[in-house]
Amino acid sequence: MEHSTGLIQAVIFEAADRDNIGGSAYGGQRSICCTPDLAKLEGCKQGEVIRIPSATEINWPMVLNIQFNGNDLSTQMNNAEVPIKKTGMHNLFFIACDPKLKGTVMSGKTVWKNPDGYLPGRMAPLMTFYVYMAIAYLLLSAIWFSQYMRFWEDILQLQHCIAAVIGLGLFEMILWYLDYSNFNKTGMRPVVTTAWVVTVGAIKKTLSRLLLLSVSMGYGVVRPTLGGLTSKVLLIGATYFVASELLDITEHVGTINDVSGRARLFLGLPDAFLDAFLILWIFTSLSKTLEQLQAKRISVKLDIYRKFSNALAVAVIASVAWITYEIYFKATDPFNERWQSAWIITAFWDILSFALLCVICYLWAPSQSSQRYAYSEDVGEEFDDEEAQSLTRGQSNGDVSLVKQEQKNGN
Repeated sequence: MEHSTGLIQAVIFEAADRDNIGGSAYGGQRSICCTPDLAKLEGCKQGEVIRIPSATEINWPMVLNIQFNGNDLSTQMNNAEVPIKKTGMHNLFFIACDPKLKGTVMSGKTVWKNPDGYLPGRMAPLMTFYVYMAIAYLLLSAIWFSQYMRFWEDILQLQHCIAAVIGLGLFEMILWYLDYSNFNKTGMRPVVTTAWVVTVGAIKKTLSRLLLLSVSMGYGVVRPTLGGLTSKVLLIGATYFVASELLDITEHVGTINDVSGRARLFLGLPDAFLDAFLILWIFTSLSKTLEQLQAKRISVKLDIYRKFSNALAVAVIASVAWITYEIYFKATDPFNERWQSAWIITAFWDILSFALLCVICYLWAPSQSSQRYAYSEDVGEEFDDEEAQSLTRGQSNGDVSLVKQEQKNGN
């Protein structure tokens, strides 16, 4: 009972020093554990991890030994505090070179802390980013809601939807900051809190996509309601919300990086498929709306929708280009050595979403002429240049108002 019968080694190393773990005999396959041949060549101890001291720090990689005593079937590792003096992506591996220990089950907890707090280095910049995004949403909401209240009597249903998306966006950014700040201070991410943040984000993403779809269909401009398409729009919205919620909960709720790549891919595929389907539906609907506006010769509305379609096309091209870059980024960095710039992958989508929302707010800004953007039953409705300038400036012209009044009396 006094002799050790099994050895497990905890190896801590920086990603850049990964080649300092293991070796190969006679040019063969690389081995982490010291084999009889490697013991002769490298001078390592058979049955233990091969460790080559780092060129810059002789004590790294660091190896901690945990041994089984006698016939014991379990053992416990003493608490160990490891000071890390070099910035980098550090890894912790538990390795058992003894074949008799195959199938050993390990449970426990590791705590990692940076000089500024518990937030992982690749996530730390996001906390500052969410502060700036919250400020951006706050400025947008201040501008939007000032116009919103000023022209309350002329507000369209579509503009109510835009206001809801702005409010949710601001709320989401504040919640993300609070979640990251709490994580940084305590080292804990309460499941309930993070789940709420993720849910608000999923709701906002769903409403944003439904807003784009509704605008593309001409809701409130070419048609008064979505009619028979309402149930289909609600169904795709509910489906997207569930897919987005599951994916975000998997990525954010619980321990960092505790899900395998296959599980993330499995949950990410439905989300990607639904996004592609929505993009196709949006552009198909937008094409029909442009055709209707062109047929009715409604020049002002047509101009607005052309600007919207151009902005949407730019957003889609940027999305495809960024997805390609994201795949390249992850494929060429298997050891997360570019962790300092990894936050940009997440931040881009929030920036793109905000930019597109700003375009929609600009094109459908509340004004005293808002009702003239609304759906009209006059099939032959045509705006002259004077009225187009009036709508563009958001100012009412006395002659135009008189013409509009005469049209109403004629109806």
